[in-house]
Amino acid sequence: MFTRVLRKPFRFFITMGKKHRAEWYIVVVGGIILSVIIFMSIFAPLLSPYDPLESVGERFTPPCREYIMGTNNLGFDVYSRILYGSQTILLISVTAALFSAFVGIPIGLMSGYYGGKLDRVLALVMDSIYSFPGLILAIVMAAMLGPGVINISLAIAVIYIPTYFRMVRGQVLSVKEELYVEAARSIGARAMTIMLKYIFPNVIASLAVVFSLNVADAILTEAGLSYLGLGLPPDRPDWGIDLSKGKVFVPLGTWWVVTFPGLMITLVALSFTMIGEGLNEILNPRLKEH
Repeated sequence: MFTRVLRKPFRFFITMGKKHRAEWYIVVVGGIILSVIIFMSIFAPLLSPYDPLESVGERFTPPCREYIMGTNNLGFDVYSRILYGSQTILLISVTAALFSAFVGIPIGLMSGYYGGKLDRVLALVMDSIYSFPGLILAIVMAAMLGPGVINISLAIAVIYIPTYFRMVRGQVLSVKEELYVEAARSIGARAMTIMLKYIFPNVIASLAVVFSLNVADAILTEAGLSYLGLGLPPDRPDWGIDLSKGKVFVPLGTWWVVTFPGLMITLVALSFTMIGEGLNEILNPRLKEH
C-alpha cells in the first residue's frame, strides 16, 4: 500500500521535471552542495586531521599548510571543527523538521477531513503557536528544555508544526470534495483508507517543498540558539558556538575564526533553500506570472 501511495507523486515529479529543466538545474546545484556537506559529516572522522576538542597548536594560527583553516582562541583546529560541526547542525535541523512533519501532517489530515469542533480547536491551537515569532518561541522552549541535541531539536520542531498543519489542512479541505473521494466514501471505504490512499498522495508533492525550506530555516534557528548560548553544551563542535566564541576576537584580525563557520552555515542553508525554491517553482508555475 505504501508503494501505491508514493507512485503517484513519483510520476508527477518525473513529468514536471521534463517541463521545467531550468528550475531543476537550481535543485541539482542545491543537491550537489548538500551532498558535499553530507559527505563531510559522514566521513568527518576520516577527513579530520585532528580531534576537534583538543588543542593542537598555538592560538590564532592563521590558515596555513598544517592548519588549512587556522586555529581558534583555544588552539583547536578550525577545519576539524567545521567537519564535526556539520554532523551537529544537520542532525538537529533534519530531526526537527522530521518531528514537526510527523506531528503536523497527521493532525492536518484529521482536522481537514473530519472538520467540525475538532477542526476549530486544532486550528485555534496551531494559529496561537504560529502567531509567536519563531526564534523567540525557540528561545523559550530551549531555555525550558535545556541544552542537548534532542532538546534543541524539539524546541525547533515546535515552530514548524503549524506550518505542516496549515498546509495539509488547506489541501485536504480542497481534495476531500473531489469526485473520486466521494466515490470512495460511497462504496464504504474507511476514513483512514481515504486519507492515506486518496488524499495524502496529493499532498506529498507540496510537502517536499515545505520540508526543504523548513530545514533551511531550522539550520539558521539552531545556529542562532547556539550563538546565544541556548543550544548545545560547549564541548560539542557546532558552527553557532564557534561564531559566538570567535566574534570577540575579530577586531584582533583573526577573521578565519568566524568566516569559515559563517560560510558553512550560509552554504548548507542555501542548499536547502535552492532545493525548496526550485521545487516550489516547478510545482507552482503560476508564480512566474506575478
